[in-house]
Amino acid sequence: MTRHAEAAPTPWVPPPPLHGPALLLGTLSLSLATFMNVLDSSIANVSIPAIAGDLGASLSQGTWVITSFGVANAISVPLTGWLTQRLGAVRLFTTSVLLFVLTSWLCGLAPSLEWLVAFRVLQGLVAGPMIPLSQTLLLASYPREKAGLALALWGVTTLVAPVAGPLLGGWITDHIHWPWIFYINIPVGLGAAAVTWAIYHKRETPVRKLPIDRIGLVLLVLWVGCLQLMLDKGKELDWFSSQTIVTLAVTAVVAFAVFIAWELTDEHPVVDLRLFKQRNFAFGAISLSIAYGLFFGNVVLLPLWLQQWMGYTATSAGFALAPVGVFAILLTPLVGRKVASWDPRVMASCAFVGFAGVLYARSQFTTQTDFIHIMVPTLAQGAAMAFFFIPLTTITMSGLPPERIAAAAGLSNFVRISAGAMGTSITTTLWEHRAVMHHAHLAETLDRPGSPLAQTLASLQASGLDATQALATIERLIDQQAYTRAADDIFLASAYCFLLLIGTIWFTHRPGRAAPGSSAVADAAH
Repeated sequence: MTRHAEAAPTPWVPPPPLHGPALLLGTLSLSLATFMNVLDSSIANVSIPAIAGDLGASLSQGTWVITSFGVANAISVPLTGWLTQRLGAVRLFTTSVLLFVLTSWLCGLAPSLEWLVAFRVLQGLVAGPMIPLSQTLLLASYPREKAGLALALWGVTTLVAPVAGPLLGGWITDHIHWPWIFYINIPVGLGAAAVTWAIYHKRETPVRKLPIDRIGLVLLVLWVGCLQLMLDKGKELDWFSSQTIVTLAVTAVVAFAVFIAWELTDEHPVVDLRLFKQRNFAFGAISLSIAYGLFFGNVVLLPLWLQQWMGYTATSAGFALAPVGVFAILLTPLVGRKVASWDPRVMASCAFVGFAGVLYARSQFTTQTDFIHIMVPTLAQGAAMAFFFIPLTTITMSGLPPERIAAAAGLSNFVRISAGAMGTSITTTLWEHRAVMHHAHLAETLDRPGSPLAQTLASLQASGLDATQALATIERLIDQQAYTRAADDIFLASAYCFLLLIGTIWFTHRPGRAAPGSSAVADAAH
């Protein structure tokens, strides 16, 4: 009895909150690391045409730079809890930031698209623990009564980053060179890691060995990786006429089926699928993920269309996207305060209506649409964003016992980030497919006397161009119209999808009025 008492470990007591300069510097370093991570998910959006052109790849192949990061990041997020137990929160966070710096440097040095995608996969893998651990360490730095303030400060950085990303990425691409969108992470990351370690290394969390579901992890990587590869390479390989695509599809389906069976029976699953038995979690996570996939796919599509077919530079495309953060930053604190008293289902429904209205406005774009009319829907989209993440996360996490919140946050973020990467692939593939169809329909009118294209062709020849030059000019005009109409099709279909998604929200129960808005802000921001 005495020996047992002597061997019992001393209970871990959380360190006291920070004060003064240590609190200020700690908040700054954690926020900078979060800013750097979120920035990297959006900064490349306006740089894809430059990256693809410089590395000798097609535009659709260039989007792999975005999807590879998202998929790898989604896979690593559920491992954060296990890694924290094995390494400690401070050590894991600092290591993650330093590895993020290293992989950012490698991304900038990449000599080909294949190497860039490989380094982006590594970057996404090491980035997984950064955002959830920044929340954990920040909350431990403040007194409990100031947790809302801490998360509000943290949340603002995650909203500013998507605004700064396109602007910064566009300016760097136009005025320096695209590798610098990755190189800028180096000083920021090194500074954040140094300050974080100096302040927090004496506040390390306890370490203990826990088993890991190795088979579940392998199956997770296998089915997610095969599915994303299939979506990325499908158009290039003519889909299921290719044996490679068929093999990837079969592997993804089989691995997914085995993954579900294994995770539902394993004692320590890498992803706790039993959470889907909870109605609010199931419908909340589904709504959030599908909506995020639609949202992110359209966020990638707009700058591609602007730069490839509307003559925008990367900088001007960034300015067209930047206003999305204005209302998001202004309204998010209000939503965070009111989500506990207002019905979050109503708030999320309003967000979906807002997204549908924005996308419907974009579906009216033509080749003559000016900068102001392109920017106005983006400004309105920021308001929808504010009412989107926080209420849906509140719904998803409501009714869960405290010990399951971490697993639920990991699973919901895994599904959401995966949906974002897949939404990008599906959106760009459909855009190309619809453009081919519109091109064929428009080209048919050349043979019709009196059609606008036939008249334009005759006018070009009358102005002194020979037949070859005139046809080349017409071909460019047809392509511009075809890709614009195809983008309009995607915008309109996405608008209808958002309206249909409203129904899934109302399968959930209203969370209790005591639901903490601050915790919702934290998870929603991630």
